[in-house]
Amino acid sequence: MNRLVFQNIFRFILLVLLQVVLLNRINFYGYLNPFVYILFILLLPFETPGWLLLLISFVTGLTIDIFSGTPGLHTAATLLAGFTRPTVIKLVGERDEYNASMYPSLQNMGLKWFMTYTFILVFLHHTVLNFLDVFSFAEFFRTLLRIIISTIFTVLFIIMIEYIFVSRKEKR
Repeated sequence: MNRLVFQNIFRFILLVLLQVVLLNRINFYGYLNPFVYILFILLLPFETPGWLLLLISFVTGLTIDIFSGTPGLHTAATLLAGFTRPTVIKLVGERDEYNASMYPSLQNMGLKWFMTYTFILVFLHHTVLNFLDVFSFAEFFRTLLRIIISTIFTVLFIIMIEYIFVSRKEKR
């Protein structure tokens, strides 16, 4: 149990630093903004209690908001991702595919399951984030294009990160 807590604390710090120091600086004409910090919420164990999932989602979003200067945008989007996560898990796979000690990773669940799960939650996250950022439906299609492009690149970054860590674990 303690190993899992320390592993998640390390993952949180690493993903927040990656997001704040490097990825927040990536912005191609306002269309491409990868937000890989959502991976922290995606990789929490399956049996994380709902209240804890929401609390962790809130703290994660708030931390990114503090470092990014975006009051409440990431908090709201990450809270929605944390709130819908159990429903998305039920939609993507059967309960007997995993047990309580597992967590949803590329290595544990396979590429198809993990990509579907990741794409749905990242798309929901980016939808809330971008529409709250614009706070208007005046440029609906431009905002939708931003959501789609950012979602695709965020999912690609997440899959690359997962492959890097899966290959390191297999080498041990």
